[in-house]
Amino acid sequence: MTSKSLVWFVGALLVTVLIAVVGSRYASSEPDGLEYVAERQGFADQAADHVLADSPLADYGDNLKTDPGLSTGIAGLVGVVVAIALGFGLFWLIRTPGDESSGSAP
Repeated sequence: MTSKSLVWFVGALLVTVLIAVVGSRYASSEPDGLEYVAERQGFADQAADHVLADSPLADYGDNLKTDPGLSTGIAGLVGVVVAIALGFGLFWLIRTPGDESSGSAP
């Protein structure tokens, strides 16, 4: 990886983390689309909790015993880390064996 692409990657990562952590504080507290439709159609009361409903990051981190904005930010940060890890893992798995970059274009 060249230094220019490394700087771009780190910059993009910082912007992504900033949006996930800071921007999530301003997310709407209104129900999401699925909850809205369930309420309007009258079947929201039939919903059952998921098996992981008591996990720390369930419902956007509302189960964390901290400031609600902070817990949503933590959930966003975890989401970014998981998405990047899955992306890198997937690309690592599908790469061509022996295809190490030699720094020259094909």
